[in-house]
Amino acid sequence: MRSTPRHLLAALALTPLLAGCFAQGSGGAGGGGAADVEGRLRVALAVPPVKALSPYSNDATLLSKLAVAEGLTALDAQGTAAPALATSWKRDTATTWTFELRKATFQDGTPVTAQAVVTALAHANRVTPKPRVLSDVELAARAVDADTVSLTTKSADPVLPLRLASPALAILSAKAYAADGSTSPVGTGTGPFRITSLTGKTKATLDRYDGYWGGKAKSTGIDVTWIADGTARANALRSGTVDIAEWIPTAQAKLLDQGTRHEVPSVRTDSLILNTGDGLFTDPALRAAARRSVDGSALVGSVFSGYADPAHGLFGPAVPWAADQRVAVTGRAAAATPDQVKAKAAGKILRLATYTNRAELPEAATVLQQQLEKAGFTVRQDVREYTQMEADLLAGKYDALVFSRVTLLDTGDAVAYLASDFTGTGVYNIAALKDASVDRAIRAAAEESDTAKRQQKIMRAEADILRTDAVVPLVHEKVVQGIATGVEGVTLDPRERALITLDTHRE
Repeated sequence: MRSTPRHLLAALALTPLLAGCFAQGSGGAGGGGAADVEGRLRVALAVPPVKALSPYSNDATLLSKLAVAEGLTALDAQGTAAPALATSWKRDTATTWTFELRKATFQDGTPVTAQAVVTALAHANRVTPKPRVLSDVELAARAVDADTVSLTTKSADPVLPLRLASPALAILSAKAYAADGSTSPVGTGTGPFRITSLTGKTKATLDRYDGYWGGKAKSTGIDVTWIADGTARANALRSGTVDIAEWIPTAQAKLLDQGTRHEVPSVRTDSLILNTGDGLFTDPALRAAARRSVDGSALVGSVFSGYADPAHGLFGPAVPWAADQRVAVTGRAAAATPDQVKAKAAGKILRLATYTNRAELPEAATVLQQQLEKAGFTVRQDVREYTQMEADLLAGKYDALVFSRVTLLDTGDAVAYLASDFTGTGVYNIAALKDASVDRAIRAAAEESDTAKRQQKIMRAEADILRTDAVVPLVHEKVVQGIATGVEGVTLDPRERALITLDTHRE
């Protein structure tokens, strides 16, 4: 029988909950179709690999969703750090921690040792650009003995155990790290499923890894297909071509049988990101005019079919402590009037980008285009698949981006998201924001170890970021996952890190 998602629990430690509930199969449309082959599962994912499943790209979450790789820690149901490849840890000084490793092997048969962990973390530190999770910390690792690792940060990092749960800090075997700097998780992870083949950006084959320290998975393998079009993913579930289809478009969700449709409260926020480093929106008055002209609440019913909440900031209802501690935004620039917008933007095109991997975003971009044009801007859209445009986004080739971001993806702690996306040195700073006050506010939050005070400083930093109008929050999404009849043990995860587990299988 299928269990319904539990409500989010109250936040513990420094983070809101990561719901650890499981969805289990039941009857209904979209649940039939051909049976799985020899206990294998067929999974349709939305965003194809950017860099051949390297953990140092947006591909990192694919490795955790498919139970391929693990870090030293994981996040438990309350969002706190739990054992993974490390069984325990202690904080020796403000900047030094010791982690004890479990007995485990990599999927190539080599043992998980302290030196293997040092090699993996050193590689993460060297790659360019740095993983977002390391954008605000300098981390050094040293093997104390075969099963003990000492980790040191340049400055105090009270959330280091949470940080180490990031999919980007997965520990792979030495074989994964090539001399040319590339990283391959094919057959080099520690999870219950081992990648045996990757076909470009379309398919991957995973087999069960019987040497997994946590026991033998219930499924013999996973056949992954990347289907960027959301309607096609929903159709694949309805036709029985796949057993699991992630990110069902809201327009398709109500067409699925209720037993195969699973709504997940999400820490995902959709925003309009404005490029403050080049083009029209280097002008604060134009940014303010853009912010004033767009109305995210108009998207809730028309675009998201009710599977969203209007945004009042960067963090939504799935971050339960945020609303009560939200700080009023002050000090914004005066918005240009429509006549001033037309004069300032005369002869210039507002380059508005979004991507197709989330089906609602192009429709949202069209609504926002109409709102911006009413305010006096001349808008041209560029809509492509995400992997085709990521480099251009980071290079600042657009004026504005309709963007969907899991705000607590990287560490489970909000500070890392703020640091990577909004500090002057942030590795995912698509807004190209360089604001000394924002940098100070985020740094103050990062240095705070007291839970309540850290949350307060996070919300002050949020207000400081919103003051710049570099980002205009629109809606907080509710994710819909499609799970076919008879499939059990699928994780419904508000952070969208997890999907497949040891227990995921078809009855």
